Amino acid sequence: MKLPLIVTIFTAACLFAHGQEQKVVGDCTATFSISGNSASVNTDLAGAAKTLYIRGKLTRVDVSSPAYEQSVIYDNGTGNAVILQQVGANKYMSHLNADKWNQKNSAYQGVKFTFAPETKTILGYECKKGSAELKNGSLFTFYYATAILPSATENPYQFKDIPGFVLEYETADKNGSSKITYTATKINFSPVPASKFDIPTSGYLVRDN
Repeated sequence: MKLPLIVTIFTAACLFAHGQEQKVVGDCTATFSISGNSASVNTDLAGAAKTLYIRGKLTRVDVSSPAYEQSVIYDNGTGNAVILQQVGANKYMSHLNADKWNQKNSAYQGVKFTFAPETKTILGYECKKGSAELKNGSLFTFYYATAILPSATENPYQFKDIPGFVLEYETADKNGSSKITYTATKINFSPVPASKFDIPTSGYLVRDN
């Protein structure tokens, strides 16, 4: 008489566990608001926004403001990146192989992560809090949704081994006095066009970076 009950409990447990599985996101577009910790910083950031595109192992991050635009196209498979910048009418392009990208992100090498039980809800997702300590002693905090995991990260140095999708994070200057917070305001799981990751063949001044 006890066997059917045991089977029922086991089946229910399996279904519950399956429902709690983390979903890997291979295509998405996430939009972030950008805000500062002071009136002067917010004045500089007026009109600024960030958009993250993920398609398989490719990511693209667009940061735009009235005076400045930058796009970083990164291949998590090869470790290579292309940076596109526009200041006024001037457009620049930089190609970084894996070694150069590693050098550019040297500040994040050896980053130490700690995770806290504190949570907050962003876009309907329960997000856990984490913090990162860089080798220079500076700190930044972040919140990540545990229910979803990106198939590629926009920066494998800054967001190394975080077990979820980062929907809010903070950056700071070397003194830690001027802080900027990026918070996801929208996320769309529709397929991202491959053309988003096309590298321009003209119109940009190519330079070393």
